[in-house]
Amino acid sequence: MSAQDRLTDALYGLGWSTVKKLPEPAAVRLGRVIADAAWKRRGKGVLRLESNYARVVPGASPERLAELSRAGMRSYLRYWMESFRLPAWSEERIKDGFTPKDLHHLTDALAAGKGAVIALPHLANWDLAGAWVTTQLGIPFTTVAERLKPETLYDRFVAYREGLGMEVLPHSGGSAFGTLARRLRDGGLVCLVADRDLSASGVEVGFFGDTARMPAGPALLAQQTGAALLPVTLWYDDSPVMRGRVHPPVEVPGSGTRAEKTSVMTQALADAFATGIADHPEDWHMLQRLWLADLDPAKGRP
Repeated sequence: MSAQDRLTDALYGLGWSTVKKLPEPAAVRLGRVIADAAWKRRGKGVLRLESNYARVVPGASPERLAELSRAGMRSYLRYWMESFRLPAWSEERIKDGFTPKDLHHLTDALAAGKGAVIALPHLANWDLAGAWVTTQLGIPFTTVAERLKPETLYDRFVAYREGLGMEVLPHSGGSAFGTLARRLRDGGLVCLVADRDLSASGVEVGFFGDTARMPAGPALLAQQTGAALLPVTLWYDDSPVMRGRVHPPVEVPGSGTRAEKTSVMTQALADAFATGIADHPEDWHMLQRLWLADLDPAKGRP
């Protein structure tokens, strides 16, 4: 393991061991201080966040984008402070920490016994939403995690999420799709963060006026198993409670090839994500390149 990897692993370990012991008001203040310091440094992540917000809020002035990126970094650090503290939260704190709208879309799908795929963008705190599902609803679910470097850091994230009641599969190096399909055929729940493609087989979608690539997995799983495909968006307000919405199911088209159906369904997911992101852009924690024109500038804008 390199010195940089050891430092990264140590810092995350410090977060989970130390931040979770802080009183909540102190953790909130610490998160804001770190966020503001990172924002003032104007590093690559902050600049990328601002660039992404420029697509979400077209015509925004530089001052508005700077305001958004500052709020975005504060939201991002709220996510981390909550995540570091989640293992120490009581069941009641988890239950009180999230309020979703239109939950019936999920409960109806599971009651029908056909399983459900929840697809989310990087909005607010998807780990808190997952902990709420396992705690408040008492429903276990399966998810997929990106293999992080160093491997010890990936192991920390897996242990953390498993401690919240999730079954975690590696994104690469395993047969995740087959396991997910089996869980769905058994009437189970699968939750996937799905606004950024981590493979070479993503689906091109229109997203805020340009072309991005999103994973095909959620749509393929729904087609193959008959499970309901449910977009979910999350956001913060000024309270300690996270908000969310379960969107209506994305239907499988009645005709077309599998690839054509996957394209239509993934575009529907992108449209639902865009609705939530446009309403709460500061809670979209996308500090990486997403649009094809940014990933490969030679392609230009379509």
